[in-house]
Amino acid sequence: MNNLPVTFIWPQFLWLLLLLPVLVLLYWWLLRRRRQTALRYASLSIVREAMGRGGNWRRHVPPVLLLLAFAAMLLAAARPMATILLPSTQQTIILAMDVSGSMRATDVEPNRLVASQNAAKAFLAELPRHVKVGIVAFAGSAQVVQPVTLSREDLHAAIDKFQMQRATAIGSAIVVALSEIFPGQVDLASVTWGRRNDPFGPQGRPIDQQPAVQGEAKPFEPVPPGSYSSAAIILLTDGQRTTGVDTQEAAKMAADRGVKVYTVGVGTVDGEVIGFEGWSMRVRLDEDSLKEVARATQGEYFYAGTADNLKKVYESLSTRLTVEKKDTEVSGLLALVAAVLVLLSAGLSLFWFQRVL
Repeated sequence: MNNLPVTFIWPQFLWLLLLLPVLVLLYWWLLRRRRQTALRYASLSIVREAMGRGGNWRRHVPPVLLLLAFAAMLLAAARPMATILLPSTQQTIILAMDVSGSMRATDVEPNRLVASQNAAKAFLAELPRHVKVGIVAFAGSAQVVQPVTLSREDLHAAIDKFQMQRATAIGSAIVVALSEIFPGQVDLASVTWGRRNDPFGPQGRPIDQQPAVQGEAKPFEPVPPGSYSSAAIILLTDGQRTTGVDTQEAAKMAADRGVKVYTVGVGTVDGEVIGFEGWSMRVRLDEDSLKEVARATQGEYFYAGTADNLKKVYESLSTRLTVEKKDTEVSGLLALVAAVLVLLSAGLSLFWFQRVL
């Protein structure tokens, strides 16, 4: 993509801008001719009346405005394109949130799970009311805890009911999120059936449960990564995959469908030992994997080491998902500017000199 702030669809029309200095020279020639004509009068008072007061800047304003209007029209003819911020077409967001046992760690106060719950609620409050949101919770398996809805109250209730489980199935969470975005088009069974290695058993509706509707998933043609602008996935986790679908395989599924995955890492990269009910384990944040997911899907990776950082990450995501930069043709705007300049030029000329130019 061109790095220039403004590009032109028909740049060949920019050669017409060379007419501007010609018009300036023509205006200078007309002024000089008028002065020479006026000097033929014998009466100095008549000359002054014809020429007006010396240095009267007002007589130059209407022609200058008309020249600027002409320049704007020539630029509009070249069909300029500019990158500007416009309201996003995003209509659906899936929050995929880690509820594995490591989320009880207190390095993010009061603990990682509570901090992520609070940040998610604040994020929902910032979203426009027309944006639908669904929630996927994942640990050893992934499950839809709240189907896509406009009800913020239902979303808050689902977030408050999170229950911690063992293991971390990051890839499974991405696949389940895709199944919510494309109902009936993602065959969960073909992706995960017979590959489960979760020793702790499924919780809720597992990803590798046979779907209610049998038959093959609808065929689809892969699209460019990040090209699907109607939905996005926000994936929050504090660990690394220990079970479920391979994370990068799931990322490829999202990329092939054009869905961006924004990944948020919470926790320590070096790892931390946590214990619960007599067992202990070391958990660490797999930043490289999360960065690769974001890169493959044209999303973005964020690291949130504290509760405040996590809230700021969600605030940033709220802005990114409600407005976006788009290459937009601005010919109409330049044409409007040209029309305003023409009217202003004519109006000032009538007001000051009782004539149009």
